[in-house]
Amino acid sequence: MLSEKISKMLNDQVNLEFYSSNMYLQISAWCSSKGLEGGSHFFYKHSKEELDHMYKLFNYINDSGNIAIIGKIEEPPKSFSDFYSMIEKVYKHEQHVTKQITTLIDYCLSNKDYTTFNFLQWYVSEQHEEEKLIKGILDKSLMVQKEHIGIYMIDKYLSKISRDTTSS
Repeated sequence: MLSEKISKMLNDQVNLEFYSSNMYLQISAWCSSKGLEGGSHFFYKHSKEELDHMYKLFNYINDSGNIAIIGKIEEPPKSFSDFYSMIEKVYKHEQHVTKQITTLIDYCLSNKDYTTFNFLQWYVSEQHEEEKLIKGILDKSLMVQKEHIGIYMIDKYLSKISRDTTSS
C-alpha cells in the first residue's frame, strides 16, 4: 500500500498526464485548422502516448492497493499566435512534467519507497526523450520562424518523425 502522500502525488501526476493528452489533442486540432497535417498527426499520436502514460500511473496506484482518482482536468489552450509560440508552450509544458516527476522521485527516495522510485524510472527516461524531441522541433522552428516556407518544412518533418516512431 502506498503512503497517503505518495498516492496523492501519483494521482496529481495522473491528472497532469491526462491534461497533457488533452493539450496535445487540442494542438492537433489547431494544426489541422491551419493546414498542418504533419503537425496534426504528430500531436494526435502524442496525445495517445500521454494517455498511455496516464494509464500506466493509474494502474500502478490501483495495483498498489490505493485508488486512482481523476480530478478536474484544466482546459488546454485552443489557439496560438503562431507555430513557434505553440511549440515553445509545448516545450515549457514538458519541462514542467519533468519537474513534477523529479519531485515525485525525490519524495520517494527520502521516504524509502523504493518500489515507486523504481517504477518512476521509466518516466525519467521518457521525459528525457520528450524534452529532447520537442527541443529539436523548437530549435528548427526558431531557425525558420520568419519564413512561411520554413513552417511548411517543419510540418513535413513532423509528419516524417511521427511515421518513423514506433510508439502510438
